[in-house]
Formats: sequence, structure tokens, C-alpha cells
Amino acid sequence: MASLRLDVTPLRGDRDFRILFAAGTVFYFGFMITYVALPFQLYHLTGSNFAVGALGLIELLPLIVCGLYGGALADHVDRRTMLVLTGVGQVLLTVGLLGNAMLPHPQVWIIYVLGALLAAVASLQRPSREALLPRVVSHAQLPAAVALSSFGVQLSMLVGPALGGIVIAQVGVPLAFGIDVAGLIAATALFAGLRRYPVTDGGQPPSVASIVDGIRYAVRRKDLLGTYLVDMVAMLMASPVVLFPAYASEVLKQPTVLGLLYSAGTVGGLLATATSGWTSRVHHHGRAVVLAAATWGAATAVAALTNSIWLVLVAFAVAGGADMMSGLFRSVIWNQTIPDSKRGRLAGIEVLSYSIGPLGGEARAGMMADLTGVRSAILSGGVLCCVGVGVTALWLRDFWRYDSRTDEHAIAQRELHTV
Repeated sequence: MASLRLDVTPLRGDRDFRILFAAGTVFYFGFMITYVALPFQLYHLTGSNFAVGALGLIELLPLIVCGLYGGALADHVDRRTMLVLTGVGQVLLTVGLLGNAMLPHPQVWIIYVLGALLAAVASLQRPSREALLPRVVSHAQLPAAVALSSFGVQLSMLVGPALGGIVIAQVGVPLAFGIDVAGLIAATALFAGLRRYPVTDGGQPPSVASIVDGIRYAVRRKDLLGTYLVDMVAMLMASPVVLFPAYASEVLKQPTVLGLLYSAGTVGGLLATATSGWTSRVHHHGRAVVLAAATWGAATAVAALTNSIWLVLVAFAVAGGADMMSGLFRSVIWNQTIPDSKRGRLAGIEVLSYSIGPLGGEARAGMMADLTGVRSAILSGGVLCCVGVGVTALWLRDFWRYDSRTDEHAIAQRELHTV
């Protein structure tokens, strides 16, 4: 049991990691409350499901463009400065959402504009936040640090929406935005307490050429390319979340379990990170990513084969835990092998892969459900995920063979890395 326990050594070892952990947890907690409040407000104002879905479409382009540009900025400027400035921007924009919600007649167009701007600013911030982790903990402690950070995010994702739903139902949308504002102020104040983190080699000025240089670097390194492609294949093929309302009502015939379907994956992810002490002894991270992604697909397929709500919830919890393990080992590869001068741009590419996979997966699942039915759409997605992940692993042999003890990039960063 001791070998399963979450390793909290990084929290004891470095003040700046404690700041990043606390700020990230608070940030995601507030974000998840707004994540619930925005679509609720839009549906309440318009009565249209399309209006709710349109918010995601409007946010997509700023998320991609600013994610890539934010990665280039993270490789050129002081990363603490980026965190603070973008944190202030998010505070101001969320105050705008709060002010709009307090109007006698809140304006839908304001929600769309501020939602798009929030997506842009958050995408500018994320590469700098993620690129800092290898600078604040030792190379050997990166797996534990990644697991701890994931645990904080998963906890926020579990508690935040639940609290948001209660606040909206009992008090109203304005208070939900107010809680997010308070959380963003707290997180930004914590970021301001970090040491300065200028790029170690002076950095390449942000430009299209610097972004392309980062993409070429990722494509040349098949171990990195595998981290992006395996996740995209898994999400494109087996992302069932968009079908949960129909699955609860039409297949399980129990609409009241919809909330449990949404939370099962988060619970599984939380349990996986809470028992992740063993991950620091894994060195074949590419294989771990492939096996975890295949487990995600297999568990999703199993959920489609039963009408027992408890088996369905267990299957989706297993899928959520496997997805979290895949993300953890992908992050370890990134943090242990990417040079500091390119870490921001590669984090920007990560934002791109995180965006395309789930959105494409939702479109695939919806189309298949209309053509073949909800159950078959989920089942076929799980099977196709296993097949697609296996084919990707066969194609990218360097990814499957990756070993952190012998990989030249991991060795180079281990020798260079100091706290």
C-alpha cells in the first residue's frame, strides 16, 4: 500500500512548486464553476442548445491561435510575468461576466465576446505555467510533481462543478462568477510570489517562424510525436461525453444518473492519481501511454455492453483513471526531455492536440449515434480506439521503445537540470 501512496515529496522540497500547486488548484476550482455557469446562463437566456454549443465553436480559434503564440512567448519572456499579466486579464474578463450577469437583462453577445477573450488569455497563460514545472523540481521528482499537479486539477474538477451547480440553484449565476473572480485573484497573487524565470538561453523572439520551428522539433522526435498522436487518436475515437444525456435517457432509461456519468471519469482519475506512487518506478513511458490509452478505449467499449448502471459507472471510472495515467506519463516525457528553450512552444502544441481530439471526438460520436444508435456509437468508438492506438504504436516504434534511463534527450536534460 505504501508503494501506491501519492508521493508528496515535491511539496516538501520546493517553495515555488508549492505555489504552483496551490495556484493551479485554486485556478481550476474557479474555472470549473464558470464552466458550469456559462452554459447554464446561455441556455437560460436563449433556450437554445445550439447557442450553448456555439460558445465552444467561438472559443476554438482563439484557443488554438493563442495557445501556439503563448508557447512562443513562454520561450522568450519571463514566465512569472506571463502568469501574472494573463492572470490579471482573466480577473478583468471574469469581472465583466459578473457585471453582465448582474444586469436586469444580461446580453448574450457579451457572453460570447468575453468567453472568446477568456479562452484566448487562458491559452496564452497555459504554456508558461506548464513550462515552469521542470524548473522548480529536480529531474527525478518530475513524475511525482506531475501526479500531484494532476491530483489538484482532478479534485477541482470534481468539487468545482458540484459547488457551481449548488450556488447557481440556490443563489444565482452572479455569485458563481464572483467565486471564480476571487479564485483568480488568489491564484494571480500566488503567481506574483514566484521567483523570476527568464528563459535560460535568452529565447527566440515569438513569431510564426519560431512556432514552426517548435512543430518541426516535435515531428522530428518520434517519442514526442507519439504523445500527441496517441492522445488524439484515443479522443477522436472514444470520447463518449457528448452522448451521456442520450445514453442515460434512451439506453439506461434512467435520466437521473446523468450527473453520475459525468462524474465517474473524474472520480476514476482522482483515484488513479491518489494511488500513483508506483509511477516513479516506470521508465518505459511510451508503452505506459499506449497501454493506458488502449485501456481507455476498452473500458469505454465495456460500458456500452451492459445495462447495469453500476457496471457502467465502474467502466467509465476505469476509463477516467486510464486517461489520467496516459496524461501523467505524457507529461513526464515532455518535462524530462524537452529543452527549456523549446518547452513553451511544445506546451502550445499540446494545447492544440488537447483541443482537436475531444472536439473531433464529439463530432464523430454524434454522427455515429445518429447513424447507428447511441450504444453502437460508444461501442465502436472504444474498439476503434484500441485499434488506432495499436496501429500508432506500431508506426512509431521509437515511442514504444522509449526508456527514460537510456533516451538521449532524457539523459541530456538530467545532466543539465539543476534546481
